[in-house]
Amino acid sequence: MDGRIEGQNQARRTIHAGGEWRDAITGATREVLDPADGEPFAVVAEGDEKDVDLAVEAARSAFDGGRGAWPRTPARERADVLRRTADLLRRDREELGRLEARDAGKTLEEGRVDIDCVADAFRYFADLVAAEAPGRVVDAGSDEIHSVVVHEPVGVCALITPWNYPLLQASWKIAPALAAGNTFVVKPSEITPLSTVELIRLLTEAGLPAGVANIVTGPGHTVGARLSEHPDVGLVSFTGGLVSGTKVARAAAETAKKVALELGGKNPNVVFADACATEEGFDTAVDQALNAAFIHSGQVCSAGGRLIVEESVKERFVTELAARAQRIRIGRGTAEGVEAGPMVSGQQRARTEEYVASALAEGAVLRAGGRRPEPSEERPEGGYYYLPTVLDDCHRSMRVVREEVFGPVLTVETFRTEDEAVALANDTEYGLAGAVWTADAGRARRVAGRLRHGTVWINDFHPYLPQAEWGGFGRSGVGRELGPAGLAEYRETKHVYQNLAPRPVRWFAG
Repeated sequence: MDGRIEGQNQARRTIHAGGEWRDAITGATREVLDPADGEPFAVVAEGDEKDVDLAVEAARSAFDGGRGAWPRTPARERADVLRRTADLLRRDREELGRLEARDAGKTLEEGRVDIDCVADAFRYFADLVAAEAPGRVVDAGSDEIHSVVVHEPVGVCALITPWNYPLLQASWKIAPALAAGNTFVVKPSEITPLSTVELIRLLTEAGLPAGVANIVTGPGHTVGARLSEHPDVGLVSFTGGLVSGTKVARAAAETAKKVALELGGKNPNVVFADACATEEGFDTAVDQALNAAFIHSGQVCSAGGRLIVEESVKERFVTELAARAQRIRIGRGTAEGVEAGPMVSGQQRARTEEYVASALAEGAVLRAGGRRPEPSEERPEGGYYYLPTVLDDCHRSMRVVREEVFGPVLTVETFRTEDEAVALANDTEYGLAGAVWTADAGRARRVAGRLRHGTVWINDFHPYLPQAEWGGFGRSGVGRELGPAGLAEYRETKHVYQNLAPRPVRWFAG
């Protein structure tokens, strides 16, 4: 077996180490559930610490190999492998998009867009590394000294990815890691591992040498924990929740690894009244507020789950928003015409229900949703569906406003002045992303400059560019993905100082 997905079944050899597809050493497996109906539709290997050790050993051997090893492969040749991978992703777009939709519960169109973004990431990092100069020459003030600063790969990278955007988040780590010359072991979420398994197959098809790309499917408390602490791992990059991220950081600290953490957000979407002064402006702001909150059923680290709207337009805005939220068509993501799929698991839905119940108990007003939809032909009873929910009259003391829900829940807060809007938007422990809607260009620049978030959108929500860094302030994590800084995360910096005319220096007698 080669790890390929065939029909409805997943080959059990989903652990890839040293160029070979393997079962778990213990023989353990895990069923992968379809969130649309709660039924198993694939089986994957359930690896543990021993499988991690095997994969890290393979990655270490591939990194430490001789002259032709991946770290010593010319940058342009590494870039060619990444470009071929991008081409293969485009070739398999429909199959991979459908797999991503079914595994994670998103709509088929969302799955397709994800694959396009994955291909873009591989192509961007290929172009970036291929165009680089070999090093930065430093003026040492003497013709007898040649001084240059160069960048070298870290070594073996442990890449731990989340369940909401399995392939996209994997690509943000794998593409720069490979471009920089590293080898890696990736651990996808045990809930949504299937598309990452396929990506490893495509990397092999693209010509990546054996041992450079390795994958261990399994749970975080064994596979993720061992990767974080492993002495032969030089960097761990993690995307996920704050609690798990701090555990990763503690484990990595024991061996002083490089660490990159993207830990989510509680993202404000600030709407000024002047953005709604025209019918087109009003319609656009409402439409984008829906997209911000309910794309992928709100299971997005950058979801605009906090609507902060100017008091003078709040009632009209929220009334229209709630009416449109009630019209969103919920169902199996692969069904024609469905606009939002199920949540990824029963546990995630139950967590969302708990947040909504606590908000209502604390005085929030339910304007839309707040319950599970009735089962139907396109919403099987066993699926993890929850209606898009709008909670009005919210305030900062509510858990639902302070904490990351990661579900289809939008809270509404109001403001009267620009300063109050900024204060509300920044009143969070997180700082991943936010948006400001206004027709006043000066105000847009002022507010964007004052928001303490890693990405600020003006009159838009959710777009990203692979050329621009992604990451947050505060408890949203450390380090950056994408852009030149995303490549720098996977490198060490070395200063090479060459004395072209060495001569004795008599510091000591004799």
